[in-house]
Amino acid sequence: MTSATPVRLQPGDEAPDFDLIDDSGARRTLADLRGRRTVLYAYPAAMTPGCTKQACDFRDSLDALHAAGIDVLGISPDAPATLATFRDRDGLTFPLLSDPDKSVLTAYGAYGEKKLYGRTVTGVIRCTFVIDAEGRIEAAQYSVKATGHVAKLRRELGL
Repeated sequence: MTSATPVRLQPGDEAPDFDLIDDSGARRTLADLRGRRTVLYAYPAAMTPGCTKQACDFRDSLDALHAAGIDVLGISPDAPATLATFRDRDGLTFPLLSDPDKSVLTAYGAYGEKKLYGRTVTGVIRCTFVIDAEGRIEAAQYSVKATGHVAKLRRELGL
C-alpha cells in the first residue's frame, strides 16, 4: 500500500491475514487465532518507555483477559531477537510478533502518517484491535495512549 493515509479497519471487517515470526522464533498466523478472541496491539519500538509501559500493562492484565477467553499478541517492526530481549527484560508472557517490512502493520492501518510532537511523520501508529473467534474485527482503536489504555480496553470489554 502506498497511500500516505492508513486504512482504518471497522468492526465487522475481516482481520487482515498474517504469517509472522514471534519472539521465540515460532511462526504465528491469523488462522492460529481461530476459536478465541484476541487482542492484537501495535506499538512502535520495543524497550522504549511508552511501549514498555503498555506491554507491562498487558502483562499485568493477562490473567483477567485469559479468564475472559482473550489472548494477547503485540506487533512491531522489531527483529525477533530484539523482541526476545524485550520479553525477557520485562517478563512479558504473551507473544510479540515481528513485522520488519511493516506489511501487516500497514494492512491493519497501524503504519502511516501520524503526528509526533506537532510534526507529521511516517511510522507505527499505536493501535489495538480485538479480533473475534471467527477472524473479524470486533473493535479497532487508533492512536491510543500508552498509559491507561489497557485499563480503558478492559472496561470497554466488561472485564
